Amino acid sequence: MELCPSSGFRLEPLDVLCQIAVQMFRPGLHYDPRFLDPADRAAVLEWLKTLHPIWEQRFSPHHPPPEGQLQRPLLRPVYWLGNWQFACLGYYRPPRGTKNRCVEAEPFPPVIRRLVTRMERMVHQRFPRGYVPRGWKLNTCLINLYGERTDVEKPVDTARVGEHKDFEPGPVASLSLGERALFQFVESRGKQHRSEVVLQQWLEDGSLQVFGGEFWKDRLFHRVQRVEDREDHTFKLSVDGFKTRRVNFTFRYVPEADIIPYRQLPQTDASDVRGYVQELARHSPFFEKELRDMKGADSAMAR
Repeated sequence: MELCPSSGFRLEPLDVLCQIAVQMFRPGLHYDPRFLDPADRAAVLEWLKTLHPIWEQRFSPHHPPPEGQLQRPLLRPVYWLGNWQFACLGYYRPPRGTKNRCVEAEPFPPVIRRLVTRMERMVHQRFPRGYVPRGWKLNTCLINLYGERTDVEKPVDTARVGEHKDFEPGPVASLSLGERALFQFVESRGKQHRSEVVLQQWLEDGSLQVFGGEFWKDRLFHRVQRVEDREDHTFKLSVDGFKTRRVNFTFRYVPEADIIPYRQLPQTDASDVRGYVQELARHSPFFEKELRDMKGADSAMAR
């Protein structure tokens, strides 16, 4: 068993009694290890087979790397629903980083919509009212694949995420499939010092974690330290050069006013992500239409 440095609670696994104690100590954190029932899990897996995740580069011609940094790919293939936050355009980060960062994407499929409705209901029932901003709803979803790259001479495990914050307003919901992941909330002390782990827990297959509020979401950073490889969870997904053993859905809220269609992006931004949109359009009717609409808008402007 591991202990939370700030509270002394037993955290591996985060059982019901510990969950109650944590909630009393700091509200705004909820973990349900058995959120997905077998039928919904099977439906999600069937839907995942229809996806074609893509590899993104961190920077682009009009959004180049900062001085001293090099272009680099993201650690894993990704897919977005609701709106797509292309890495090279910068992720959503209010109050200043809101314009031209959230591009309309495919709506949630029925099975995901049903699950999201349950998540939203749970948040309104369990979280303090002040933690849920007006108009909040889970309308965007980042799908991350965790595993190892196989398109290199020696396979490289990339099943981790460095410490970061999610800046979208309101609670964040995380749904896990596959191998369990060691998730940590940490107090960051800057790059020159080791971060202090405040709480850690294993995110199990079929589990839901939701966090929000000043302490868990605004003050602390979070990270995935590792993903195990014990249960022989593998996903047959349409992505080349990658072996997936965990899939994570992170649901967040972006105000509708900050979500724009691809055709409304500034020309420089649109050109930076055109290759991604073209790749998505090969398999997605939604993005195929987005490309047609962009071409129609360009033709109208030319006249």
